[in-house]
Formats: sequence, C-alpha cells, structure tokens
Amino acid sequence: MHIMEGFLPPEWCLVWWAVALPFIIMGVLELRALLRKDREYLPLLGVCGAFIFILSALKLPSVTGSCSHPTGTGLSTMCFGVFITTVIGGIVLLFQALVLAHGGLSVLGANIVSMAIGGPIAGYAVYRLLKNTSVNIFITVFLVTAVADLVTYIITSFELAVAYPAQVGGIMTSFTTFFAIFAVTQVPLAIVEGCVFALVFKYIVQLKPEILEKLGVFSRDQIEKARMAGEPVPPAEVRS
Repeated sequence: MHIMEGFLPPEWCLVWWAVALPFIIMGVLELRALLRKDREYLPLLGVCGAFIFILSALKLPSVTGSCSHPTGTGLSTMCFGVFITTVIGGIVLLFQALVLAHGGLSVLGANIVSMAIGGPIAGYAVYRLLKNTSVNIFITVFLVTAVADLVTYIITSFELAVAYPAQVGGIMTSFTTFFAIFAVTQVPLAIVEGCVFALVFKYIVQLKPEILEKLGVFSRDQIEKARMAGEPVPPAEVRS
C-alpha cells in the first residue's frame, strides 16, 4: 500500500523525509558515476524502473479491506544496489503520486523509506548472504524479491504504528494490527512476485549475461551454470 496524502501527521512526514534524503543523494551520486562509466546500463535501468512502476501501480484488494501491491524492487536491488534503487523507486513513487494519485507528496518520504529503502536493504542483505554460495541463482532471485516485498509492508506497518500508537499496548499493538491487515494478502503476493522475477532473470541470463557479469551481480561460473541449466538438451544427447 502507498500511505495516502494527508494520512501521516506533519512531524512524521518530516522524519521520514529526513531518513530518505541521504539515500536519495547517495543514489544520485552513484547513478551519475555509473552512467559516466558505461551508458550501456541505461536499458537495464529502464527495465528495472518499468518493473517497479508497473508492479507497484497495481492495486489489489485485500481480504482485510485494504489494498496491496507488489513492489518490483528486487531486480534493481541486485543489479544496482540500494542507493540507485532508492532513486529509481523515488522517481516511480513521485510519478504515481502526481499522476495516479497513489500516495502523495507529503508522505513521499515515508513511502520511499518503506518501498525504495527498507525493502531493498533487506533484499540486498539476502542477496549478499547467498551470492557466493552454492544456492541456485534463481532461488536467490526469488528470495531477494520476496523478502524485499514483504519487508516493505513491515516497515509501512511500523510507520503507521509510530504515528498512531494504540491507547492500550502502544506502538507494538498498533504495529501488530496494521501488519495483520497487510500480511494476509502480502505473503502470497511476495511469493508470486518472487516467482515472476526468477523467470524474468532467467531471460536476462539467457539474452544478456555479459551485463550481469560486468555489474558483478553473479560470477561468470554461476551465470554459465544457470545458462546451461536453462538450455534444452539436444535430442541426440537425450537418446544417448
């Protein structure tokens, strides 16, 4: 969910903007350095942005009466890291606030923190943990994407909880209530999003493996192993 315009008290809007701004500044600096180094990364940056925009623009009704959506940040997180993902996600959220009335300008900082910072940080942690292991890279992609999606909603629940603590039980009770509203829908959504991105990554591995290697997303051996696993076995080899 995007926290809607006017929903957070002004002081909390300022707090989340203060948290988001350093990430945005670092992301802009990293993005400029990346594009000065090689503009060949532009198409992949565009693909990452398109996935974030399309998936996060989907508003799916929740069985608890709220709305939910995928986040789409997993691919960008693995390819470009947290800071550049913050910039891409921030641009998407700004456009959605201005054009689609998803979220708003005052709460943009809070939405950036949850979807474009917190989720990617969690996903990136999973990626770094599994990157140099024997875990299949498509399983890694699935887990990175699913975790980034789910953690986004954990952070959104926290943002709402600290702004509106329960009269009995305070922030923890409020957090439990908010997350319970989202979790029923978001857990299966995170699983579906993870599967979708694993399939998308399979096509990138097959069609553009060199850019993944240049970015250091996975090693050449891991990419080649994944490519071989995805190629059909010739009929002659099957018969033999």
